[in-house]
Amino acid sequence: MKLHTINTGLFKLDGGAMHGVVPKSMWNKVNVADENNMCSWAMRCMLVEDGDRLILIDTGMGNKQDEKFFSFFQPHGDDTLEKSIGNLGFSTDDITDVFLTHLHFDHCGGAIKRENDKLIPAFKNATYWSNESHWNSALKPNVREKASFLKENILPIQESGQLKFIDEKDGISFTDHMDIYFVNGHTDSMMLPLIKSNETSILFCADLVPSMAHISLPWVMGYDMRPLNTLSEKEKMFQLAIENNWLLFFEHDLNNEACSLIQTDRGIRHQDVIKIIEL
Repeated sequence: MKLHTINTGLFKLDGGAMHGVVPKSMWNKVNVADENNMCSWAMRCMLVEDGDRLILIDTGMGNKQDEKFFSFFQPHGDDTLEKSIGNLGFSTDDITDVFLTHLHFDHCGGAIKRENDKLIPAFKNATYWSNESHWNSALKPNVREKASFLKENILPIQESGQLKFIDEKDGISFTDHMDIYFVNGHTDSMMLPLIKSNETSILFCADLVPSMAHISLPWVMGYDMRPLNTLSEKEKMFQLAIENNWLLFFEHDLNNEACSLIQTDRGIRHQDVIKIIEL
């Protein structure tokens, strides 16, 4: 069992939207905004070697969109999905499973690539995993989420015949070393994999806790569909993390990859900050 961080590049999002009701005077200290109030964020994925399976968790935004689309999000940095996989000695053809926490463009865009005038799976030998509740909400999105669910990222997965659904049940086993928790505050039925590697368990936080700063309970994104649900879901997952010594893995934190948690008299806070390569 081996875990690898997969960096797919950086992008920008509005600082206010990413921090919800938290004042800029507070969040600007941890992620400095540019003159347009935009902050840089990571699109950090994970590659899991689990027996004869090579599992990619999320895929970043990819590179198939047009110039107008990219002008909104200003992708930057030298990392790409393919390069990061290649740096580990693997190719996209080696991936057996693509686990999509949810179908917002910055998490699933790299799952599909453009080949001439066709949109095809970027991982031709992989099974793509979602769940039926989330899939259906992505195909018929509400007005707030419509801009995040792009059909060119979603429909080609189903059309390829490579899509499978996971039963929506907390703690369900995906492999002998990976369980899944479901949360509904950010979007319908987002899946959080808990990866058990040797004696360490790592919760892939997706957009429940996009950065280490979001460990603070009031730090809830303006993008979340049900912010009060997010609050209660964070509390639940943090308690499980403390009781069971889980690490949290952050998909969007610009600088911090993962950390442990500690209960203090001022609430739950981060403790040790680590990188997956150190495990």
